[in-house]
Amino acid sequence: MAAAQLGLLAASAVLFLPMGLARWHLSRTKMLFFTSLLFISLFVGVHLAPYFHILFSSVFFPSPPHYHSQSLLSPSSCLTFLHRISWTEETPTPAWSWSASPAQSCGFQSLSSSDASVLLNGSWVLVAGDSQARLLVLSLLRLLLDSTTLASIEPDLFKRHSDYHISLADRAIKIDFLWAPFEQNITEILTRQIEPVKPYPDVLVLGSGLWHMLHVTNSSQYGNSLREIKNSILSLHSPMTLMPHMFWLGLPRLVNSKLSTEQKKERMNHETCEKYMRETREAKLLRRHGGPLMLLDVELLSQGCGARCTEDGMHYHNAVYDSILQIMLNALVIESQQRI
Repeated sequence: MAAAQLGLLAASAVLFLPMGLARWHLSRTKMLFFTSLLFISLFVGVHLAPYFHILFSSVFFPSPPHYHSQSLLSPSSCLTFLHRISWTEETPTPAWSWSASPAQSCGFQSLSSSDASVLLNGSWVLVAGDSQARLLVLSLLRLLLDSTTLASIEPDLFKRHSDYHISLADRAIKIDFLWAPFEQNITEILTRQIEPVKPYPDVLVLGSGLWHMLHVTNSSQYGNSLREIKNSILSLHSPMTLMPHMFWLGLPRLVNSKLSTEQKKERMNHETCEKYMRETREAKLLRRHGGPLMLLDVELLSQGCGARCTEDGMHYHNAVYDSILQIMLNALVIESQQRI
């Protein structure tokens, strides 16, 4: 609209200004000079008019600086680099760190207790699964709480085959752990406890498979159960409801020689693990395969830490679950576009 008005003004000037100059008895040469100069100036002005507001605002109203570490890559690209970590053998505990290049490009950082409290302030975190999921909850509480408080609640968290609930009132953070060793347990939680509740949890972490591998040992049935979980998650979608940030806690690398019973060594072997991993891919539960859940790749991280990090062949050193937690928290920073 502004460009059209300016064009009309320019046309009027080109038409009537030479007539005005003639009244001053200027020579034909001078009139042609002034008319040509006017025409060129107006031509340039009309074509630059759409950009005047950009130039004006950039000079007089520059954008404020962004103090959060900027990612040089797109958020989706950074998510794919979150699991690129390396392990170093240190005494008395193993240590991990992100590979330098993606960490620098994407701004990955190990969140402190205060950072995590800011990120999760006012959030409901629900974790449902087996002992691996319970250890992830322990890692989260270890980050958020002081050692004295953690020591007082740890016995309740590790009551055998039980749920655990805690609210951190000073930060308005609610954390629920639901014991769900079988995939059917997770499906029931989704359909009976989460779907009827509005709003949904802000963060939802699910994971199972070890009990199925030990007590059922049927990879095809496991795959079908994962498809039921996926369908239950998809049924949560509603145009009026905000969906949670959703994660799948993968199976760990099993060290067969360290498994505690002969039954575990027989049933939870490398070949069976491969079949269960394949069913997870084919069920399209994970985001990388077109599904709804982002994978927290416990298998990759536990393999990186190595056999030295496990005593019973399936549960690993705290450092492994701490790395999983930091990957999840950094994914939340990326997806929610928060500044820490």
